[in-house]
Amino acid sequence: MKLLDAVFVFQMQEEQELLWHQRVHSHTQGQFELHYFVSGCGTFTNARSRYAIHPGSLFVTSPGTIHSIEAGGGELLTYYATLLSCPSEEELIEHLEAQNPFHIGTNWRFFFEEVRDKGLSSKEEMQKSAIHQVLGLLYSLAAGTKMEENKGEDHRLERAIRYMQRHLFDKVSLEMIASHIQLDPSYFVRLFKSRMNTTPMRYYANLRLEAARALVTSTNLSVKEIAAKLQFCSEFHFSKCFKESTGQSPSSYRRSHLQLLGN
Repeated sequence: MKLLDAVFVFQMQEEQELLWHQRVHSHTQGQFELHYFVSGCGTFTNARSRYAIHPGSLFVTSPGTIHSIEAGGGELLTYYATLLSCPSEEELIEHLEAQNPFHIGTNWRFFFEEVRDKGLSSKEEMQKSAIHQVLGLLYSLAAGTKMEENKGEDHRLERAIRYMQRHLFDKVSLEMIASHIQLDPSYFVRLFKSRMNTTPMRYYANLRLEAARALVTSTNLSVKEIAAKLQFCSEFHFSKCFKESTGQSPSSYRRSHLQLLGN
């Protein structure tokens, strides 16, 4: 099994992105693709089946199956597309494809971000780690493992995360998020940490850096423009945070992860 490509598309809206990611296409023998939608609306067509896209939905596409994504008229699509080669697991993939879509919840975004970075690493050990993570997910799905829990407060956390996603280019405080979901800030922090294993503002910071990675690799915006767009106090501060998160400066990351549309 080998990871061939992994792309993060943040709020698909650029004309080139729309043309590329909405194209009708298939992959060669032995290759399969995973599409994990974080936010937004639209439709996913897989062979003769057409599905509505919901945040937290995962689609498995087997080798040779024609598929496409169509953005809706509402919130912009944000998703991960992971292309893998694994001829030995073709039966598993076809079995999972017949069960599309899987509603695994919106908490898996950092799983796919980690798989992306490991899979595209130059280190063989990191690449193998990414593959084992993906295989673990696939076999859990095949076993019917429940991927998300339905707790009473989950709807509030979903609303909080959606609020963060919609305000990545604004200055957002803990109090603003807590007020939006009508919770006391201190209680909100405890609730969020118990479910997400991190604080709300750390999660928000990770979302901003996640968006930064997409802007660095899929737009022609300068580092200074990206820093300003994401409300960092300076280009230096943005570059420092970016390097702490990825191990590379924005310019270096762009060179090594550049998404060449159509390639």
